[in-house]
Amino acid sequence: MAYSAKVNTIDTLDRVAKELVEQFSSQRIFAFYGKMGAGKTTFIQALCRILGSTDRVTSPTFAIINEYNSGDGSSIYHFDFYRIKDMEEAFDLGYEDYFYSGCYCLIEWPEKIEQLLPQHYVEVKIDVLADEGRNFTARVV
Repeated sequence: MAYSAKVNTIDTLDRVAKELVEQFSSQRIFAFYGKMGAGKTTFIQALCRILGSTDRVTSPTFAIINEYNSGDGSSIYHFDFYRIKDMEEAFDLGYEDYFYSGCYCLIEWPEKIEQLLPQHYVEVKIDVLADEGRNFTARVV
């Protein structure tokens, strides 16, 4: 199962987020790959809106993890592993409690902790195009 979409304006992010959630409805772990400035946090804001969150969604760059409420009362966990120095920091966070909670886990910079990701997760790649649009591709890994 694979997904692909091209985005030319920020206004279409909610549509892409909705399609992604529907396409991968049985998945809860989403790992976002893309260069700095590709729009990972902006897209995660759209995903949280689609999941019913009215919380202010910001990058957890320094906190490493933010928790938001979803529309159904469950939690959405947003990780940013950009500043993590080693795997020990992920263990100290208790990453397993989050990843195996059954709640949505939205992970920025997953390449820093790839060996800790569950066996199956949705790999979402965001590529910046020459026209400043974005190409989103997703698949279960």
